[in-house]
Amino acid sequence: MDSEQTKDSAEEISEESIKTDADSLKPKKPSNRAPEGIRAFTLCRQNDETGISGEGVVIEGVMFATGHTVIHWLTPAPRGSIAFFDSFADFLKIHITPHPTNKTIITFEDGEQRMFGED
Repeated sequence: MDSEQTKDSAEEISEESIKTDADSLKPKKPSNRAPEGIRAFTLCRQNDETGISGEGVVIEGVMFATGHTVIHWLTPAPRGSIAFFDSFADFLKIHITPHPTNKTIITFEDGEQRMFGED
């Protein structure tokens, strides 16, 4: 096989293996290493028992496939702080379950909602 044929074969393989259509480029759930993918969410507090963070949507966050969670406090304006947690459960233990009177609603980008607090 001469160098021209080798070059043509390599180009054919490259064009076939790199798909650029929209469906191929959409983020997909990863394999067994991270089966859940990334999930964005907001946190809405219906009350603020401490008077510090406020009411309404006070956090935007993301939960990674590994469970690691990053949150961005939306207060005080114009920017808030960012916090990292080893798991979503750790985030809940620190900022949600100790404050049941806040009546917190976490809403994920896929529409799932989790409600916490007094009924």
